[in-house]
Amino acid sequence: MKRHYIYYLGISFGLLTLSSCSNSNGKADGYGNFEATEITVSAENNGKIMTFNVQEGDALKKDAFIGYIDTIPLALKREQLLVSKDVISSKSQGVLSQIAVLNAKLKTANIHKIRTENLIRDKAGTQKQLDDVQGEIDVLKQQVRSVEIQNAPVVNELKNLDVQLKQIDDQIDKCKIINPINGTVLTKYAEPSEITAFGKPLYKIADLENMELRVFISETQLANLKIGESVTVKIDSNDTMRDYEGTVIWIASEAEFTPKIIQTKEERIALVYAVKITVKNDGSLKIGMPAEMWLNNSNNN
Repeated sequence: MKRHYIYYLGISFGLLTLSSCSNSNGKADGYGNFEATEITVSAENNGKIMTFNVQEGDALKKDAFIGYIDTIPLALKREQLLVSKDVISSKSQGVLSQIAVLNAKLKTANIHKIRTENLIRDKAGTQKQLDDVQGEIDVLKQQVRSVEIQNAPVVNELKNLDVQLKQIDDQIDKCKIINPINGTVLTKYAEPSEITAFGKPLYKIADLENMELRVFISETQLANLKIGESVTVKIDSNDTMRDYEGTVIWIASEAEFTPKIIQTKEERIALVYAVKITVKNDGSLKIGMPAEMWLNNSNNN
């Protein structure tokens, strides 16, 4: 009887163990691939690439000077604009001198007007004297306006040249190739001495220090996940799985069909939600590498 009791007890324990295992199917809570924000740096001007110090795999700092495009044609055009400005300015010197003389006379007339008003207040001057001074001021103002109208085309032309000079300076500045972010060069598209054009890609760069894992979860899993939550990310490593700490940074607000590359045909018809998880890269994580997401509150190692 005792043997039968032990036998049934062993069977009961085994069933309990199986039942416990069946509560966890041993599968991850989400599957996906690593991504990184890739930026394609393109030329902002036309010309010959004079210097281009970039190699694939280089780690570059933000705002680092990478190289430059030939600026000689722009520099020559700038010199030409400066010469034109000097010529036009010399033509307007006579007119500007006239305006300066008239403004000086106008200043003197205004002082005379104030003195005359003081004399009238002290009953030592007449209204006719004040009217004469005011008439002189009006004539001088009219003369200044007349000269300014004559000089308007010259002034406008000088302003136009100043705008063109600013445009040239901006184009020269854009001949510099400046790296936009901290990251690693993924692909190089150009070489020194090549002719490039505006918008032509020069190289592609991405921040690989912090990778993003995009996974898809079912609607029932949403309740167990929120932005800022810590999760476990696993990748294949020889015959085992390597664990990383990840943080949920984005959860899709709308459901979508599971991508075909993720699950079976039956599972593809289900609606899922995309989730992004940021993971600190130790050098082992690569773009496109598959990985698993395990929720820490239901993680089974």
